[in-house]
Amino acid sequence: MFSIPEEELKYTTVSIPRPLADKIKERMKGTGFSSVSSYVTYVLRQVLSSIEEDERKKQAFTKEEEEKVKQRLRDLGYID
Repeated sequence: MFSIPEEELKYTTVSIPRPLADKIKERMKGTGFSSVSSYVTYVLRQVLSSIEEDERKKQAFTKEEEEKVKQRLRDLGYID
């Protein structure tokens, strides 16, 4: 994960339903998080990181693998 200097961070406000905020407060007890905002930021970063990782894994071939397949097809005479 990357780090942004504190002076460059800009924040926005996101509204969530009160019952959800209450559930988050309960969930974060004993975690060391000092605010709902910091906990939600952490969770969202984890979720986005997981999604990005899944997207990378879904690629059929890496560029290197693709080149190997193309070279093999050339060697077999299927492509020029």
